[in-house]
Amino acid sequence: MQKILVIDDDRDMCLLLKHFLTRKGYEVTEMYNGKKALEYLESAKPDLVMSDLRLEDMDGIELLKKIKEKYADVPVIIMTGYSDIKTSVNAIKLGAFDYVTKPLLPDEILLTIQHALQKEEAANTSKTTPGEITSSREKGTIIHSGDYIFGDTEAFTNILKQITLVAPTNYSVIIYGESGSGKEAIAQEIHKRSKRSGKPFVAIDCGALSKELSGSELFGHEKGSFTGALNQKAGSFEIANGGTIFLDEISNLPYDVQVSLLRVVQERKMRRVGGLKDIDLDVRIIIASNEQLWEAARKGKFREDLYHRFNEFNINVPPLRERKDDIMLFAHHFLQQTNTELDKRVKGFTPETEAIFKSYVWFGNLRELKNVIKKATLLTETTYIEPHVLPFEISNYSRLQFADQPAGSNDGSQDVRTTHSTKAVVDGTSLKEASIDAEFETIMRALRQANYNKSKAAKILQIDRKTLYNKMNQYQELKNF
Repeated sequence: MQKILVIDDDRDMCLLLKHFLTRKGYEVTEMYNGKKALEYLESAKPDLVMSDLRLEDMDGIELLKKIKEKYADVPVIIMTGYSDIKTSVNAIKLGAFDYVTKPLLPDEILLTIQHALQKEEAANTSKTTPGEITSSREKGTIIHSGDYIFGDTEAFTNILKQITLVAPTNYSVIIYGESGSGKEAIAQEIHKRSKRSGKPFVAIDCGALSKELSGSELFGHEKGSFTGALNQKAGSFEIANGGTIFLDEISNLPYDVQVSLLRVVQERKMRRVGGLKDIDLDVRIIIASNEQLWEAARKGKFREDLYHRFNEFNINVPPLRERKDDIMLFAHHFLQQTNTELDKRVKGFTPETEAIFKSYVWFGNLRELKNVIKKATLLTETTYIEPHVLPFEISNYSRLQFADQPAGSNDGSQDVRTTHSTKAVVDGTSLKEASIDAEFETIMRALRQANYNKSKAAKILQIDRKTLYNKMNQYQELKNF
């Protein structure tokens, strides 16, 4: 049974936590001041410490320092009734695993405890049996959030710490990241960890809003305010009142709608299209963009004053190609989801498949990885996913790279090309076969140019998508080249 030490001068809080955590299978010891807690640590080492920030005899930050000096491997969760960004940042820097604000939410604190203990267990495992840590990480020391997961790699930890810091506040947040990198899931996690978690979370893709109706979608409209407005309609901000609204790809909003949005941010009021009455709003705004908004402001695409209003806290989500250690963690997560959806029992991936996944660039990030695994799982009739069930452009990525190299490149590709050509002459390559080779390379270049978007590649080649698929199927035999 894992042991947890709870330190808080509020005896009711200690009793509440002890009762709750004991029912969850933990052994809990409570201490009411820092001195007694340090004495206890001399004789018994718990698996986790939960300490209040303000104690009668000692500051929680001071206690954290003393615990970390002697017991660096024991995770410490700081609890406080005061949401202070500077203090929380300081606590994290000094080694606190996490920082949670009171009142404590049962599900949130339980997930935080589980994550802390899992990470400690993984670290201890790596000291004794190094070979097992890969399996542990790939199967996932994780917190689930829909299609997104938070694991124990450095990229995951950094994002999760930032979420933990900003979630209890009312700060506006800008999330930067490429399409498909999980920005909405991160926004949802911020909402879940905030005091607004019981209120609505509304997500809007600003890129999908038409210029004419974007104002109505966001702020609502009155009956008869424009052609087609047959009834009164509440907008997304009104629906999200009390909760959180997430505006994805915000730089796509028309300039006049940005003006209305500025008023919402400044005055916390809005007016429906065609309306005469102001509506009070209490909404937290999280926005996302795949381009730097300060640059968009400089180019005149985005209002500079609106950018400064939103720029209270930033989270940068690196693309999947820069997070090689996370690829298989997500792959196993998506495989587990797909097994459930399809009622299949595919256990994992062959070493060859894993090597392909780690070497591929993943232009579509998590969205592309999930779609690839869904298709591959459907096609797999064995226990493990093999390269032959992967999409052509992924299993042949290294060959596509070669096909795109200029003839005079100095990276060795010219030698390979020459060897292939010489072999073709020796084997008696016909004009027809040479034509097929040229066609193959042309298709590969188009795919590369279109970032492997088959619809765009088909347009570049001036053929329809079905013809492109048929051509690619003909080249399946070249996979083992």
